[in-house]
Amino acid sequence: MTRELAAALMLALLVLLLVLIWRGWQRRVGRYGHLPDLTEAASLGASPDLQFSLLYVATTEAQSPLERIAKRPLAFRSKVTVGIGSLGLWLTIPGETPVVIEADLLRGVGRATWTIDRVVDSDGLVVVAWQWGDTPVESYFRSVDYPADDIVTAISAVLPQQEDV
Repeated sequence: MTRELAAALMLALLVLLLVLIWRGWQRRVGRYGHLPDLTEAASLGASPDLQFSLLYVATTEAQSPLERIAKRPLAFRSKVTVGIGSLGLWLTIPGETPVVIEADLLRGVGRATWTIDRVVDSDGLVVVAWQWGDTPVESYFRSVDYPADDIVTAISAVLPQQEDV
């Protein structure tokens, strides 16, 4: 086999691999296409009472922390500013339109040690359980600058009914 043929085969395999990865991601995005868009923060005409700069880790199907929800604006890990107020949770993710998870959709808040793509020290993640359309989901956040207990307490104050996650 010549050097040129070997290079062409490797390039073809690379292109095939990239196409398969892209197709797999598109199928995952399509699987969650039925989820409604989140409420845009600007449409509420209100602002949060508290704000925390956190790391957004993932949103997964409830009780299935390996099933990442691939729907914008929550499809990718990122820095996030989480605002907490009586109307719910404001999420400001760089490059995305700020959205609100309304208080009546919130189901619980707690602590976690792991989710997809992330394992941290004991109870190092804040997990928020909520209802996205007809799908119960859990969103995971990691705090670097704030005590996680303060965040859990603040979110607990806006829950429609207290539940442990």
